[in-house]
Amino acid sequence: MLTRREVAKGFAAGVGATHMGPYISKGAGKIRIGFIPLTDCASVVMARELGLYKKYGVDVEVTKEASWPNVRDKPLNGELTAAHCLFSLPLSVYTGVGGPKGRVIPIVMVLDFNGQGITLANKFKGKVGFRDIKNVKQAVQEIIAKEGECTFAMTFPGGTHDIWLRYWSVACGINPRYVVVPYTLPFMLTGLKISIGIAWMVIVAAEMLAGGTGIGFYLWDSWNALNLNNVISSILLIGVVGSILDYFFSYLQRRVQI
Repeated sequence: MLTRREVAKGFAAGVGATHMGPYISKGAGKIRIGFIPLTDCASVVMARELGLYKKYGVDVEVTKEASWPNVRDKPLNGELTAAHCLFSLPLSVYTGVGGPKGRVIPIVMVLDFNGQGITLANKFKGKVGFRDIKNVKQAVQEIIAKEGECTFAMTFPGGTHDIWLRYWSVACGINPRYVVVPYTLPFMLTGLKISIGIAWMVIVAAEMLAGGTGIGFYLWDSWNALNLNNVISSILLIGVVGSILDYFFSYLQRRVQI
């Protein structure tokens, strides 16, 4: 559990590091700014579309990023010069909640104050009203009693949405440890499914080129020996294993869909 002192220290470190902002691009040539395709990236994207970067003599490349972890990691390892991000993301990194503890991501400016909110499923209709926190706990308990669980979703641990949802949960008298889970699991499995497929192909190719054992080596050795029966059986085996892996992760995806 983080103390107020630790959070304040992280915030102070982030704000203090903003003094580094004017020096980030000094002598660096091209400046790479990452963004997630959401409304709050408008200032970054429109500055390019309207030619403002060129007008003020700044060589900027704007890159679309796939996820908040990308936006977190790339400035830390130098792949991005800057990025628009969730306001609390630098604080979550410094405190170790959502990244390597102690690492500083400078907060150069606040781009916008957007009007996001917490939305509830139809199962809460008639039980919880607008700005109503008194009846939420009872509604959640009824759902858990009926369905066995009640899932609230957010996008990134330590991010703005995570903080809002947890603060709201506690204000409603709910322990967020038992009802709040990330919404990323299905997408993590999608990435894992793709990665496993690529890894399987790479392993087979590596065995063909430099291995002394394995199905890839067996296939290549059979090909050099002109043993077509073994070649065909090897290809079929590779396809069957790949299909099994694909089916397995597709099954997991279906099981965790919310």
